[in-house]
Amino acid sequence: MTKTIDLNCDMGESYGRWTLGADEAIMPFISSANVACGFHGGDPHIMRRTVELALAHRVALGAHPSLPDLMGFGRRKMDVSQRELQDYLCYQTGALREIARAAGSELQHMKPHGILYNMMEADEALAADIERRRPDALVTIDSWGFTGRVAKRLKAAGSPTPRIHYVAPMVWAWRPGRARAVARLVDHLLCQLPNEPPYFQAVGLAATHVGHPVIESGAERGDGPGFRRRHGMDAAAPLLCLLPGSRPGEVARLLPVLEDTVRRLAVRHPGLRVVIPTVDIVASRVTRAAMGLGAVVVRGREEKYHAFAAADVALAASGTVALELALAGVPAVITYRVSPVTAAIARRLVRVRHVNLVNILLDRPAVPEMLQEDCRPERLADAVSMLLADAGAREAHLPPEAQKLFYDG
Repeated sequence: MTKTIDLNCDMGESYGRWTLGADEAIMPFISSANVACGFHGGDPHIMRRTVELALAHRVALGAHPSLPDLMGFGRRKMDVSQRELQDYLCYQTGALREIARAAGSELQHMKPHGILYNMMEADEALAADIERRRPDALVTIDSWGFTGRVAKRLKAAGSPTPRIHYVAPMVWAWRPGRARAVARLVDHLLCQLPNEPPYFQAVGLAATHVGHPVIESGAERGDGPGFRRRHGMDAAAPLLCLLPGSRPGEVARLLPVLEDTVRRLAVRHPGLRVVIPTVDIVASRVTRAAMGLGAVVVRGREEKYHAFAAADVALAASGTVALELALAGVPAVITYRVSPVTAAIARRLVRVRHVNLVNILLDRPAVPEMLQEDCRPERLADAVSMLLADAGAREAHLPPEAQKLFYDG
């Protein structure tokens, strides 16, 4: 069994004119960051900059809430009610969550700061409250670092309340031993992917595939002809949908490669049109690149899905968008590049042969993956050109079963 270490560090604790810590120097060397949420350190601007810095280095984001004690740096114990504590946590994590979402990311965990950490570790109030209410069942959603602790306390208290958890840890990719840890604490696991239940059933945990959230995204309901009309694109013109990512770091790495790729494709395919769906956090960088390519830039989920419907082929950064493209039935080439050191570490730790979830579930390279050394303009242009030039290849590119992978049984 491969074991991994999460290098975690508290970040973003500067405030206004005052600088605390060496975030920029440390961030490249960690794998997860606890971002201060304004009560003991940090402010809205520091929170945003810390999120952007973390995403640039592919560092997982977590909230680092505290009691409202800026003068004491969150170290002094305060007499607060359970409701007040819930409000403080909701306020801080909600603010950071929205900043993260604006940057195209999500929070992965929460670590209380200072005295709050000690109070919460010792406080059985939440488990006691659940026990007092005697619900028919307790359903916890993702955030296993927190929800797992709640389940552990309930089990230790001998609670008869059935514990159901939604979103399975990706034990099929790394740290398979987590399956037993989850099985010890919950009674039923609701899985997003069809390959996940057997990993947990093998250790005695009831597990059910309920479908992936992407099925509710609407990715397959775009209006392609309407999109082309609105943007002055001929119905017969070849259209490439370019998706360079949503995080500043990955866009900085990938966009120059993709720009060169598009220029090569324009020579091979006269009349090629390009559309680039993007998000606010990277929109200015993407728009500058689009001007040099004569590309159309669109924002918003609905316009993105219309672009999918209009496109003949997509060239996309690896990520959730690959699932959306599969659901929309868009032939795609998936690419990504990280630092050589990160790539070397990932190759030692990750247990799967593919990065695209469609390929993982099909257990074969149905969708081309051009990663690391293959993430080069000439190779990307060859892969995309083959799809643009051959309607038959586009039809055969994504097998019919691929679109059904994310639905429940």
